[in-house]
Amino acid sequence: MMAPVKIFGVLGAGFGAALLLRPRAVITAIGADPDLPGLIPAARVLGARHLVQGVTLAIAPTRVARLSALVDGVHAASMYGLAAVAPRYRRAALASAGVASALGVGVGVRS
Repeated sequence: MMAPVKIFGVLGAGFGAALLLRPRAVITAIGADPDLPGLIPAARVLGARHLVQGVTLAIAPTRVARLSALVDGVHAASMYGLAAVAPRYRRAALASAGVASALGVGVGVRS
């Protein structure tokens, strides 16, 4: 059976791969407008970050769990801030913050 922290790594990597490979589909699925300026490239960059972070977490959970939780926490905070100041990007920012919060808390509680 896979360790709980590794599961969050796999989930994060899967989400990252989806953002990297199919950003328009993910953005549309959360109800945001994929045609907002810069949203597709930002989703791909975020997807690459989630993919690398998730794979690293799945491979070496005890070594990177706390750092991973911290990165997700900082990302979530930045997205809550973006949602507060940029109404056009609010839905995408809140979805991104929610995913980062869930992954960060899930990893942080188990590390």
